[in-house]
Amino acid sequence: MKADKKIPAEALLNVEIQDMVAEGKCLVRVGNLVIFVSQVAPGDVVDLRVTKSKKSFLEAVPVKFHKYSELRVEPFCQHFGTCGGCKWQHLGYDTQLKYKQQQVVDTLERIGKVELPEIPYILSSPQRTYYRNKLEYTFSFNGWLTNEQIQSGEDYDRRVLGFHTPARFDKIIDVQHCHLQPEPSNEIRLFIRDYGRQQNLRFGNIVKQTGNLRNLIIRTAQSTGQIMVLLQCYLPHHSIEPLLDAVYEKFPQITSLNYVLNNKGNETFHDLEIVNYKGLPYIEEEMEGLRFRIGPKSFYQTNSEGAYNLYKVARDFAQLQGTELVYDLYTGTGTIAHFVARQAAKVIGVEYVEQAVADARLNAEVNNITNTEFFAGDMKDILTAAFTARHGHPDLIITDPPRAGMHPDVVQRLLELRCPRIVYISCNPATQARDLEMLDSAYKVTKVQPVDMFPHTHHVENVVLLELK
Repeated sequence: MKADKKIPAEALLNVEIQDMVAEGKCLVRVGNLVIFVSQVAPGDVVDLRVTKSKKSFLEAVPVKFHKYSELRVEPFCQHFGTCGGCKWQHLGYDTQLKYKQQQVVDTLERIGKVELPEIPYILSSPQRTYYRNKLEYTFSFNGWLTNEQIQSGEDYDRRVLGFHTPARFDKIIDVQHCHLQPEPSNEIRLFIRDYGRQQNLRFGNIVKQTGNLRNLIIRTAQSTGQIMVLLQCYLPHHSIEPLLDAVYEKFPQITSLNYVLNNKGNETFHDLEIVNYKGLPYIEEEMEGLRFRIGPKSFYQTNSEGAYNLYKVARDFAQLQGTELVYDLYTGTGTIAHFVARQAAKVIGVEYVEQAVADARLNAEVNNITNTEFFAGDMKDILTAAFTARHGHPDLIITDPPRAGMHPDVVQRLLELRCPRIVYISCNPATQARDLEMLDSAYKVTKVQPVDMFPHTHHVENVVLLELK
């Protein structure tokens, strides 16, 4: 590492952390040099070790703390700092919200460069722990040991079922208790891990892709209490049936027990057959009387109660009167489309993933909704002049793209459509701001509302209303 030659070594000693910036990192300025620091809080005084050198900035980590920030609180999870999730546990929740609010405002001003209205304060998550309805765990025959475990000299069972350590695809920590998903999530995971150990089942080798037990997904529907378990394995089903039977006997409250055989180089299974072993092939969430079926391949917002907050903001921004034709872009399984359908004349959803569109159509049928229609395909290829000529010119567009934001061709098409109002929901304010700048020639931002869906992380959702100038 040559970066330390750019500044004297003593310049990295007794450094006070100045501010929180994007992606949850903190900022230090030493002269004209910008240093991004992880694992710290504003107000910490630390010695730094440079980990990466770029032309205009450095990245560093703390090696010694001289003073701890007053913003710090005691992390509540025993795995904090080792697990790759919940990296803001050392900050109080009010502080987290403050920096998420700042992130949205700074990003829209710095990248978007558009005129903004007064931005209300961020909506907090209804739950701060146990708020997720889905978690994915990975099996490993050679689990990661912490420094404390290594120094203890104890003989640990390296067959583990847990999360990846930060930036390491091949290193899995053994999770004892996760504060993200309500029970029986932890109980199911630990039972499966212990059963695998006792029965000498082969835990997966992530690098060589050998073994049998590969991945575990647990979904818990917060509104209905239904539970789905999906076990992902390398080998034929007969080798895991006793395990599945034991899980079902131990946890009869599981309403959907499934498995999938996957010998691919990655854990994605959307192109593979899911076998429903026990119970129904789906679970259901409920929202304002609507029931949404969620299969093993379905997308659903992972914070159910937080999603309700988000959708209510989007619906409020939409200002629907019951006569409008709405386009819901990146509709997923049609959750937002169905949520606003009762206030609109018709909602047309467009989504790239064909399975998601199939789920959206099924959810319309389940809820007896007759004024929605869904289409599968690449957004920039579907949203053409011919499409709008066939289905009608929208009075409102709702768009909820992935983290990468909207393709430039889609933005250009929105400019051509000149729809009176656009509600833009984003999980990445940076790409949202980029798209707002491109839309600025025709649209004015009239409302903004940040929403927290992921406490103890730097992630933030943001809803923007654009109106034709």
